[in-house]
Amino acid sequence: MTDLLENSEENNLNKDYTQDSSNEGDPDKEVIKKDFIPHFFPTYRIKRNSYAIPIIIVVVISGILAYIAYIEAGVQYDGGYVSESELGALGGIINGLIYTAIALISSFLIVFIIKKKGMGVLMYIFGFSFALIGFFQTWFFGEIILFLIFLNFPHLFYLFDAELIILAGVFTTLMLYQYFTSKSIKTKNFIVLYIGLLIGASMGVLMPLWTTLSILIGISCLDIFSVLYKRGPIKQLIDIASNSGEENVSSEQELKQKIESGEYQYDTEKLEIGIGDLAFYSMLTSSALVQTNNIIVMILTACAIIIGTGITISGLKRNKILPGLPISIFLGIGTMLLSWYLISTFVI
Repeated sequence: MTDLLENSEENNLNKDYTQDSSNEGDPDKEVIKKDFIPHFFPTYRIKRNSYAIPIIIVVVISGILAYIAYIEAGVQYDGGYVSESELGALGGIINGLIYTAIALISSFLIVFIIKKKGMGVLMYIFGFSFALIGFFQTWFFGEIILFLIFLNFPHLFYLFDAELIILAGVFTTLMLYQYFTSKSIKTKNFIVLYIGLLIGASMGVLMPLWTTLSILIGISCLDIFSVLYKRGPIKQLIDIASNSGEENVSSEQELKQKIESGEYQYDTEKLEIGIGDLAFYSMLTSSALVQTNNIIVMILTACAIIIGTGITISGLKRNKILPGLPISIFLGIGTMLLSWYLISTFVI
């Protein structure tokens, strides 16, 4: 899921609104509390003023993991369906189109299954995805860390590698159990951060430059379609989860008109940042670090992403949900390329 939305414990969008002078908006406007999103959705819940914290955490940790994998351990793999080393930028563009198409088809397929089987099936989809990512990525980066620790003692590496597989399996099992049974927001936030940074770090390592940029641009465009188009998969998913179906269309339209006129505004005190946002933010910054081997470029890219997310959040007062990727990713890519060029040209 790649979107930004506000979280509250209320279920009815149309009648549950209060005057809230503590909100950072205009105190003369009615503040609308948005729909409740199910607890098992992979989103990071946080107060608006602290939105940069999870982004900084995933950027820093994924950057460290990507650096030790790519630079220290020498894991340099030409990922993608088409070899970029042979076709260059064209290969990267083809890879980006393929990954974007797969994401689009998968999104509509998930919505179709949910409409047929109910929202409960989504828990199994998330669980299966988290199990695969949690186990294999924990094992992947765990092996890299073990390799570097026991670089001069290969026999110890193979000894502990067997135990690492068991540890990764046990950890993943406990993580899934906690995610679906614990009511703690902190526990869920930790798991969302962990999965998100693993995805970002691994893709930052395995995907070459043009493939990375093409994937990020393609997924960002898909994010716009998925969230803002009325039949977009994420828009449909949120509507189903919040019971905001066809029966509420007239009320939704009336509310939308009042928000556009400035009479009402949405409450943005609490936010939910999708796991996809965190994963692709960290993918870009990890790629910036390993491709340029310059931490300044990575830091500037991360700052641009945080600024872009802040701009997106500012629009949530007038929108129920917004795509979290486009502004942040486009600003991040532009900053990465510009700073990389300037530093490589003018700094010795």
